[in-house]
Amino acid sequence: MKLGQSLWTKEQLILTVNLYSKIPFGQMNAGNPEVKSLAAIIARTPAAIAYKLGNFASFDPKLQARGIKGLENASKLDREVWQEYMNNWDELFIESEKLLAQKQGTTVEELNPIDEDEYQPAEGRVAVRSVLVRLNQTAFRKMVLSNFKDQCCITGINERSLLVASHILPWSEDVGNRLNPKNGLALNCLHDKAFDRGLITVTEDLTIKVSPLLLKNNGIISIAANFVAYDNQALIPPKKFSIEPEFLRRHNERFKS
Repeated sequence: MKLGQSLWTKEQLILTVNLYSKIPFGQMNAGNPEVKSLAAIIARTPAAIAYKLGNFASFDPKLQARGIKGLENASKLDREVWQEYMNNWDELFIESEKLLAQKQGTTVEELNPIDEDEYQPAEGRVAVRSVLVRLNQTAFRKMVLSNFKDQCCITGINERSLLVASHILPWSEDVGNRLNPKNGLALNCLHDKAFDRGLITVTEDLTIKVSPLLLKNNGIISIAANFVAYDNQALIPPKKFSIEPEFLRRHNERFKS
């Protein structure tokens, strides 16, 4: 550690992992407004935040698979915080959001506003003001869309207003991974609904499968173009967080074959 520098605290690291989860790898630089904002909140320089994000990138297996090594000299505490966060996503993410809100003198609800005109109560009729629902509608959406570079991972559609952060395992089935980006696909509204209904699925090797219930109607132009054309095609892969194979396996059990 250089003269005049102070050791990073666990609190600072938790907030930095929070930011890591929300922005693409290519935007983890000192000029990013979100990096600057966090730097001001935790009394670090933007350059220090960017460097620490690079340290965390060195732990990320998805980036490693893409040949991105991240930055060296990560500390033992860096690794401990990373592993704790990744192994207990929902609890640690909510804790980090509460901590971030506290640091900014606000609340999680105010930090994560949702457009109630667009809100659809798909999460087991949980009240719209619930912290979990707000985080699902805002933070989870941001993490998942960022993970797929703001495009549908089946069609490549990149109009954000048409995109949904679709849970692989439904909200009601896995309460520990409701906010985990490894449990999310960026889909357009049509394919999100088909995925939810088991009419399409994704195999563990990220191959798109279309239900025979749709394939048999390939004479219908819209079905041929929107579904049949993508059967057995490769999913557009995530850029940062790998999709959890076990989540895909369990979704495949609901596939209408």
